[in-house]
Amino acid sequence: MARVVAITGASGGIGRATAQEFARRGDRLALLARGETGLAGAEAEARELGAEVLTIPVDMADADAVAAAVERIETELGPIDVWVNVAFTSVFARFEEITAAEYRRATEVSYLGYVYATMAVLPRMRSRDRGTIVHCGSALAYRGIPLQTAYCGAKHAIQGFHESLRCELLHEHSNVHVTMVQMPALNTPQFSWVLSRLPEHAQPVPPIYQPEVAARALAYAADHPRRREYWVGASTVLTLAANAVAPGLLDRYLGRTGFDSQQTGALRTDDQPANLWEPADGPDGHDFGARGAFDDVAHTASPQQWVAHRYPQVSAGAAALVGLGLLVRGWGRRR
Repeated sequence: MARVVAITGASGGIGRATAQEFARRGDRLALLARGETGLAGAEAEARELGAEVLTIPVDMADADAVAAAVERIETELGPIDVWVNVAFTSVFARFEEITAAEYRRATEVSYLGYVYATMAVLPRMRSRDRGTIVHCGSALAYRGIPLQTAYCGAKHAIQGFHESLRCELLHEHSNVHVTMVQMPALNTPQFSWVLSRLPEHAQPVPPIYQPEVAARALAYAADHPRRREYWVGASTVLTLAANAVAPGLLDRYLGRTGFDSQQTGALRTDDQPANLWEPADGPDGHDFGARGAFDDVAHTASPQQWVAHRYPQVSAGAAALVGLGLLVRGWGRRR
Protein backbone atom coordinates (compact mmCIF):
# COMPACT_ATOMS: atom_id res chain seq x y z
CA MET A 1 0.00 0.00 0.00
CA ALA A 2 1.37 3.40 -0.97
CA ARG A 3 2.40 5.60 1.93
CA VAL A 4 2.48 9.38 2.16
CA VAL A 5 6.15 10.30 2.55
CA ALA A 6 7.40 13.85 3.13
CA ILE A 7 11.05 14.72 2.48
CA THR A 8 12.73 18.01 3.36
CA GLY A 9 15.73 19.30 1.46
CA ALA A 10 14.37 17.46 -1.58
CA SER A 11 15.74 19.83 -4.22
CA GLY A 12 19.26 18.37 -4.20
CA GLY A 13 21.73 15.98 -2.66
CA ILE A 14 20.53 13.36 -0.18
CA GLY A 15 16.96 14.67 -0.23
CA ARG A 16 16.82 14.48 -4.02
CA ALA A 17 18.17 10.90 -4.09
CA THR A 18 15.76 9.94 -1.29
CA ALA A 19 12.82 11.25 -3.29
CA GLN A 20 13.82 8.98 -6.16
CA GLU A 21 14.19 6.01 -3.80
CA PHE A 22 10.70 6.39 -2.34
CA ALA A 23 9.24 7.10 -5.79
CA ARG A 24 10.50 3.71 -6.99
CA ARG A 25 8.53 2.13 -4.16
CA GLY A 26 5.31 3.69 -5.37
CA ASP A 27 4.85 6.03 -2.40
CA ARG A 28 3.02 9.36 -2.64
CA LEU A 29 5.55 12.12 -2.12
CA ALA A 30 5.57 15.57 -0.59
CA LEU A 31 8.83 17.29 -1.50
CA LEU A 32 9.90 20.36 0.50
CA ALA A 33 12.80 22.75 -0.14
CA ARG A 34 13.54 26.40 -0.90
CA GLY A 35 15.02 25.89 -4.36
CA GLU A 36 12.24 25.93 -6.92
CA THR A 37 14.42 24.79 -9.82
CA GLY A 38 15.64 21.79 -7.86
CA LEU A 39 12.13 21.01 -6.65
CA ALA A 40 10.86 21.03 -10.22
CA GLY A 41 13.63 18.64 -11.22
CA ALA A 42 12.90 16.35 -8.27
CA GLU A 43 9.20 16.36 -9.13
CA ALA A 44 9.87 15.47 -12.76
CA GLU A 45 12.13 12.56 -11.77
CA ALA A 46 9.63 11.20 -9.25
CA ARG A 47 6.71 11.46 -11.67
CA GLU A 48 8.75 9.65 -14.32
CA LEU A 49 9.13 6.84 -11.79
CA GLY A 50 5.36 6.73 -11.40
CA ALA A 51 4.91 8.60 -8.11
CA GLU A 52 2.22 11.10 -7.20
CA VAL A 53 4.05 14.26 -6.11
CA LEU A 54 3.26 17.45 -4.24
CA THR A 55 6.03 20.08 -4.13
CA ILE A 56 6.05 22.85 -1.52
CA PRO A 57 8.66 25.64 -1.56
CA VAL A 58 9.36 26.32 2.11
CA ASP A 59 12.12 27.60 4.37
CA MET A 60 12.53 25.04 7.16
CA ALA A 61 13.67 27.81 9.52
CA ASP A 62 10.14 29.30 9.39
CA ALA A 63 8.09 27.33 11.94
CA ASP A 64 4.75 28.77 10.78
CA ALA A 65 5.50 27.97 7.13
CA VAL A 66 6.50 24.43 8.06
CA ALA A 67 3.26 23.94 10.01
CA ALA A 68 1.29 25.25 7.02
CA ALA A 69 3.15 22.82 4.75
CA VAL A 70 2.18 19.89 6.98
CA GLU A 71 -1.45 21.01 6.88
CA ARG A 72 -1.36 21.23 3.10
CA ILE A 73 0.23 17.78 2.72
CA GLU A 74 -2.41 16.12 4.87
CA THR A 75 -5.19 17.97 3.06
CA GLU A 76 -3.98 17.16 -0.47
CA LEU A 77 -2.21 13.81 -0.10
CA GLY A 78 -3.59 12.37 3.13
CA PRO A 79 -2.16 11.49 6.56
CA ILE A 80 1.62 11.54 6.62
CA ASP A 81 3.08 8.08 7.24
CA VAL A 82 6.78 8.92 7.00
CA TRP A 83 8.58 12.22 7.52
CA VAL A 84 12.26 12.41 6.51
CA ASN A 85 14.27 15.37 7.84
CA VAL A 86 17.19 16.16 5.54
CA ALA A 87 17.34 19.92 4.87
CA PHE A 88 20.42 21.81 6.01
CA THR A 89 22.79 24.64 5.22
CA SER A 90 26.14 25.57 6.68
CA VAL A 91 29.38 27.54 6.40
CA PHE A 92 32.81 26.11 5.56
CA ALA A 93 35.19 28.29 7.54
CA ARG A 94 37.22 28.63 10.71
CA PHE A 95 34.99 29.48 13.66
CA GLU A 96 36.48 32.98 13.92
CA GLU A 97 35.43 33.73 10.31
CA ILE A 98 31.72 32.97 10.85
CA THR A 99 29.46 35.83 11.91
CA ALA A 100 26.79 35.54 14.58
CA ALA A 101 24.05 35.99 11.98
CA GLU A 102 25.51 33.24 9.79
CA TYR A 103 25.81 30.89 12.73
CA ARG A 104 22.22 31.59 13.76
CA ARG A 105 20.95 31.00 10.23
CA ALA A 106 22.81 27.70 9.82
CA THR A 107 21.51 26.49 13.18
CA GLU A 108 17.93 27.54 12.47
CA VAL A 109 17.85 25.61 9.19
CA SER A 110 19.99 22.59 10.07
CA TYR A 111 18.83 21.96 13.63
CA LEU A 112 15.65 23.91 14.34
CA GLY A 113 14.29 22.92 10.93
CA TYR A 114 14.23 19.34 12.20
CA VAL A 115 12.59 20.48 15.43
CA TYR A 116 9.94 22.60 13.70
CA ALA A 117 9.05 19.82 11.27
CA THR A 118 8.79 17.26 14.06
CA MET A 119 6.77 19.70 16.14
CA ALA A 120 4.30 20.12 13.28
CA VAL A 121 3.88 16.48 12.25
CA LEU A 122 4.25 14.59 15.53
CA PRO A 123 0.88 15.60 17.10
CA ARG A 124 -0.91 14.30 14.01
CA MET A 125 1.00 11.02 14.16
CA ARG A 126 0.36 10.75 17.90
CA SER A 127 -3.37 11.22 17.41
CA ARG A 128 -3.36 8.30 14.95
CA ASP A 129 -0.84 6.32 17.04
CA ARG A 130 1.24 5.53 13.96
CA GLY A 131 3.93 7.10 11.83
CA THR A 132 7.69 7.33 11.46
CA ILE A 133 10.11 10.26 11.61
CA VAL A 134 13.59 9.68 10.17
CA HIS A 135 16.39 12.12 10.93
CA CYS A 136 19.27 12.29 8.46
CA GLY A 137 22.34 12.52 10.66
CA SER A 138 26.07 12.21 10.21
CA ALA A 139 29.14 10.70 11.78
CA LEU A 140 29.70 14.36 12.72
CA ALA A 141 26.75 14.10 15.12
CA TYR A 142 29.27 12.40 17.42
CA ARG A 143 32.65 13.54 16.12
CA GLY A 144 33.35 17.19 15.42
CA ILE A 145 35.88 18.17 12.77
CA PRO A 146 37.59 21.50 12.00
CA LEU A 147 36.11 24.03 9.56
CA GLN A 148 32.57 22.77 10.22
CA THR A 149 31.65 24.09 13.66
CA ALA A 150 28.18 25.21 12.56
CA TYR A 151 27.34 21.89 10.91
CA CYS A 152 28.81 19.72 13.66
CA GLY A 153 27.04 21.75 16.34
CA ALA A 154 23.71 21.30 14.55
CA LYS A 155 24.18 17.56 14.06
CA HIS A 156 25.17 17.09 17.72
CA ALA A 157 22.02 19.00 18.69
CA ILE A 158 19.85 16.80 16.47
CA GLN A 159 21.35 13.70 18.08
CA GLY A 160 20.44 14.91 21.57
CA PHE A 161 16.97 15.98 20.43
CA HIS A 162 16.40 12.60 18.79
CA GLU A 163 17.41 10.62 21.87
CA SER A 164 15.26 12.69 24.21
CA LEU A 165 12.21 12.47 21.97
CA ARG A 166 12.65 8.73 21.49
CA CYS A 167 12.70 8.24 25.27
CA GLU A 168 9.43 10.15 25.59
CA LEU A 169 7.74 8.04 22.92
CA LEU A 170 8.97 4.83 24.54
CA HIS A 171 7.63 6.03 27.89
CA GLU A 172 4.21 6.50 26.27
CA HIS A 173 4.35 3.07 24.58
CA SER A 174 3.63 4.99 21.38
CA ASN A 175 3.45 3.36 17.98
CA VAL A 176 5.05 6.48 16.51
CA HIS A 177 8.75 5.85 15.92
CA VAL A 178 11.79 8.08 15.47
CA THR A 179 15.12 6.88 14.16
CA MET A 180 18.32 8.51 12.96
CA VAL A 181 20.76 7.57 10.20
CA GLN A 182 24.40 8.60 10.66
CA MET A 183 25.95 9.25 7.25
CA PRO A 184 29.52 9.11 5.90
CA ALA A 185 31.06 11.61 3.50
CA LEU A 186 28.80 11.91 0.46
CA ASN A 187 29.11 13.24 -3.08
CA THR A 188 26.40 15.89 -2.88
CA PRO A 189 26.25 19.42 -4.33
CA GLN A 190 26.79 20.97 -0.88
CA PHE A 191 30.49 21.36 -1.60
CA SER A 192 29.61 23.60 -4.53
CA TRP A 193 26.86 25.66 -2.89
CA VAL A 194 27.49 25.94 0.86
CA LEU A 195 28.93 29.31 1.87
CA SER A 196 32.70 28.81 1.96
CA ARG A 197 35.61 30.93 3.13
CA LEU A 198 38.18 28.21 2.52
CA PRO A 199 41.02 29.17 0.16
CA GLU A 200 40.47 25.97 -1.84
CA HIS A 201 37.35 24.21 -3.12
CA ALA A 202 35.74 22.16 -0.35
CA GLN A 203 35.49 18.39 -0.56
CA PRO A 204 34.12 15.57 1.60
CA VAL A 205 36.68 13.68 3.66
CA PRO A 206 37.39 10.40 1.81
CA PRO A 207 36.12 7.73 1.47
CA ILE A 208 33.19 9.29 -0.39
CA TYR A 209 29.87 7.60 -1.15
CA GLN A 210 27.17 8.48 -3.66
CA PRO A 211 23.95 10.00 -2.25
CA GLU A 212 21.99 6.97 -3.41
CA VAL A 213 23.74 5.00 -0.65
CA ALA A 214 22.31 7.46 1.86
CA ALA A 215 18.87 7.31 0.23
CA ARG A 216 18.72 3.53 0.54
CA ALA A 217 19.66 3.82 4.20
CA LEU A 218 16.93 6.39 4.91
CA ALA A 219 14.31 4.29 3.13
CA TYR A 220 15.41 1.20 5.04
CA ALA A 221 15.22 3.09 8.33
CA ALA A 222 11.69 4.21 7.46
CA ASP A 223 10.76 0.57 6.93
CA HIS A 224 12.53 -0.58 10.13
CA PRO A 225 12.20 2.37 12.54
CA ARG A 226 12.42 0.51 15.84
CA ARG A 227 16.22 0.72 15.85
CA ARG A 228 17.36 3.94 17.49
CA GLU A 229 19.90 4.68 14.76
CA TYR A 230 21.78 3.30 11.78
CA TRP A 231 25.40 3.82 10.76
CA VAL A 232 26.24 3.99 7.07
CA GLY A 233 29.68 3.19 5.67
CA ALA A 234 32.73 1.56 7.20
CA SER A 235 34.25 5.03 7.67
CA THR A 236 31.35 6.02 9.94
CA VAL A 237 31.74 2.86 12.02
CA LEU A 238 35.51 3.34 12.37
CA THR A 239 35.19 7.05 13.18
CA LEU A 240 32.57 6.56 15.88
CA ALA A 241 34.40 3.59 17.37
CA ALA A 242 37.67 5.53 17.50
CA ASN A 243 35.93 8.54 19.01
CA ALA A 244 34.40 6.37 21.74
CA VAL A 245 37.78 4.85 22.64
CA ALA A 246 40.27 7.68 22.12
CA PRO A 247 38.55 11.04 21.43
CA GLY A 248 41.57 13.08 22.51
CA LEU A 249 43.85 11.25 20.10
CA LEU A 250 41.31 11.85 17.34
CA ASP A 251 41.29 15.57 18.22
CA ARG A 252 45.01 15.75 17.58
CA TYR A 253 44.82 13.68 14.40
CA LEU A 254 42.07 15.87 12.93
CA GLY A 255 43.92 18.98 14.03
CA ARG A 256 46.79 17.85 11.78
CA THR A 257 44.84 16.41 8.85
CA GLY A 258 41.34 17.91 8.95
CA PHE A 259 42.18 21.11 7.06
CA ASP A 260 43.88 19.64 3.99
CA SER A 261 41.54 16.62 3.76
CA GLN A 262 38.52 18.92 3.29
CA GLN A 263 40.02 20.88 0.40
CA THR A 264 40.72 19.71 -3.13
CA GLY A 265 43.90 21.65 -3.81
CA ALA A 266 42.18 23.78 -6.48
CA LEU A 267 41.50 27.40 -5.56
CA ARG A 268 37.90 28.28 -4.79
CA THR A 269 36.33 30.61 -7.35
CA ASP A 270 34.90 33.93 -6.16
CA ASP A 271 31.62 33.35 -8.03
CA GLN A 272 30.73 30.09 -6.26
CA PRO A 273 27.05 30.20 -5.22
CA ALA A 274 26.06 30.13 -1.54
CA ASN A 275 22.72 28.89 -0.31
CA LEU A 276 22.83 30.16 3.27
CA TRP A 277 20.35 33.01 2.85
CA GLU A 278 18.80 32.20 -0.52
CA PRO A 279 18.61 28.92 -2.46
CA ALA A 280 21.44 28.42 -4.91
CA ASP A 281 18.87 27.07 -7.40
CA GLY A 282 16.32 29.89 -7.47
CA PRO A 283 13.44 30.11 -9.98
CA ASP A 284 15.83 30.58 -12.89
CA GLY A 285 18.85 28.89 -11.36
CA HIS A 286 20.86 25.76 -12.04
CA ASP A 287 19.43 22.37 -11.09
CA PHE A 288 22.27 20.78 -9.11
CA GLY A 289 20.60 17.36 -8.87
CA ALA A 290 21.51 14.66 -6.37
CA ARG A 291 25.22 14.22 -7.08
CA GLY A 292 28.11 16.57 -6.63
CA ALA A 293 31.47 16.97 -8.35
CA PHE A 294 33.17 13.82 -7.05
CA ASP A 295 31.64 11.07 -9.20
CA ASP A 296 35.06 9.74 -10.19
CA VAL A 297 35.98 8.76 -6.61
CA ALA A 298 32.58 8.10 -5.01
CA HIS A 299 31.46 4.58 -4.08
CA THR A 300 28.04 3.44 -5.27
CA ALA A 301 27.63 0.81 -2.54
CA SER A 302 28.71 0.07 1.01
CA PRO A 303 29.41 -3.50 2.14
CA GLN A 304 28.91 -2.34 5.73
CA GLN A 305 25.42 -1.12 4.81
CA TRP A 306 24.60 -4.50 3.27
CA VAL A 307 25.56 -6.23 6.52
CA ALA A 308 23.75 -3.66 8.70
CA HIS A 309 20.53 -4.08 6.75
CA ARG A 310 20.75 -7.85 7.16
CA TYR A 311 22.00 -7.91 10.74
CA PRO A 312 19.53 -10.53 12.10
CA GLN A 313 20.16 -12.86 9.16
CA VAL A 314 23.94 -12.34 9.29
CA SER A 315 23.97 -12.88 13.07
CA ALA A 316 21.87 -16.02 12.72
CA GLY A 317 24.13 -17.27 9.95
CA ALA A 318 27.27 -16.60 11.98
CA ALA A 319 25.74 -18.36 15.00
CA ALA A 320 24.80 -21.33 12.82
CA LEU A 321 28.37 -21.55 11.47
CA VAL A 322 29.81 -21.41 14.99
CA GLY A 323 27.34 -24.06 16.13
CA LEU A 324 28.17 -26.27 13.16
CA GLY A 325 31.88 -25.85 13.87
CA LEU A 326 31.43 -26.87 17.50
CA LEU A 327 29.31 -29.83 16.45
CA VAL A 328 31.93 -31.02 13.94
CA ARG A 329 34.63 -30.56 16.55
CA GLY A 330 32.62 -32.66 19.00
CA TRP A 331 32.16 -35.43 16.45
CA GLY A 332 35.89 -35.41 15.78
CA ARG A 333 36.67 -35.81 19.45
CA ARG A 334 34.23 -38.72 19.86
CA ARG A 335 35.89 -40.50 16.95
